[in-house]
Amino acid sequence: MWEIALSLSLAAPGRKGLPPLLFLTDPERTPDPEGVAAQLPAGAGVVFRAFGAADAVDRGQRLAAIARDRGLTLLVGADEALATACGADGLHLPERAIAELPALRAKHPGWLFTAAAHSAEALQAAAQAGADAALLSAVFPSQSPSAGPPLGQRRFAALVRQAGLPVYALGGVNTKTAPRLLATGAVGLAVVSGI
Repeated sequence: MWEIALSLSLAAPGRKGLPPLLFLTDPERTPDPEGVAAQLPAGAGVVFRAFGAADAVDRGQRLAAIARDRGLTLLVGADEALATACGADGLHLPERAIAELPALRAKHPGWLFTAAAHSAEALQAAAQAGADAALLSAVFPSQSPSAGPPLGQRRFAALVRQAGLPVYALGGVNTKTAPRLLATGAVGLAVVSGI
């Protein structure tokens, strides 16, 4: 998986130091995010999605320590205060919060900002808002409860070409499907349980 992510990253224009591989935490599908993060290669990234958990700050700080030790990028999902408390490198916004990005960037100019996208319109909104990258899903059939119908490899590649910003492939990405993304123009892979 890492080799494919690196190949995508090296071939993609406008990658601006983006991690080739993003691991997205999920309380149900990845109950030990610290264990996964501790196994990631240097240069990868973690998107900590706390979903309001009571132990979010403690877990986020543990992930931040692992990220520092291993040379990982840590983004926090949809929670500016948690990202600040953890000393994260940036923020990952859900599609519904893309409009908040310019104000957040003004407050945190050194942060990396990514946004979720599920359509060409969302990709355009993310680009216009100044996102550093978008995570476009679902590329392949996914077990995520929020995944819609899969885009498929061709539709995904067409959306990447039109996006106006670097795009990660998310949704059903695993060791079997990742090689199919090599010629799509994606900047990298974003995975939950596929890691």
